[in-house]
Amino acid sequence: MDASWEEFGWERLGHGVGRRRLPVWDATVALVCGADGVLLCDTGSSLREAAEVRGQAQALLGRRVTHIALSHPHFDHVLGAAAFSGTQVFGAVGMTELLRRGADELREDGVRQGLPAQDAAESADALVAPHHEVLAEWTLDLGGGREVLLVNMGPAHSGHDLAVVVPGAPASPGSRTIVFCGDLVEESGEPQAGPDAFPGHWPAALDRLLALGGEDALYVPGHGAVVDAAFVRAQRDALAARFGVS
Repeated sequence: MDASWEEFGWERLGHGVGRRRLPVWDATVALVCGADGVLLCDTGSSLREAAEVRGQAQALLGRRVTHIALSHPHFDHVLGAAAFSGTQVFGAVGMTELLRRGADELREDGVRQGLPAQDAAESADALVAPHHEVLAEWTLDLGGGREVLLVNMGPAHSGHDLAVVVPGAPASPGSRTIVFCGDLVEESGEPQAGPDAFPGHWPAALDRLLALGGEDALYVPGHGAVVDAAFVRAQRDALAARFGVS
């Protein structure tokens, strides 16, 4: 299974764990595979983009995605969710209602950012909101000893940020914890604070990410290359200085 990740343009991060940097907006999507289930972290910017991800996941793993975790409610991370029928979708508390009433805003934002109008409209019309909301933490059992922790990070980059923590496998020497950060961390550009951001809370959210992952974890940004704890700490300090918080 793992030997084929690179053939599909994916980056292997650990046994049964890989991610892809999608074109145009460089947004990360990731797969975490257990014996009984497959978790997809974020879904891309459109149904068209997500259909390609769905086909690659099937080719890589030989089975379908069963669960989706949405890191935050921005178009380039959520508009592909409807391409994965029958999945259980997770998001931070409050995100379900936000997406149910905010489809038009996501469509408009996508078009402003360069998403073709037809793709934006089709994807927004079919938008899938979370079936399960994470208030604090939610342990998702994918089977075969693979448990994934979904963590509501509170408002920071957006009003509804969710991190996904994949612990290292005890049976695999050298296996490292992997933290999917969403846009709480960005490597390929300066972190973006839009109108729904809570800058005063953002440094504390990164402190919590570091506590969850530890010094040896791999931290996977919403955009850009995988980073280490030192990068996250430096970005935390830069955000604190930028927004005048401690």
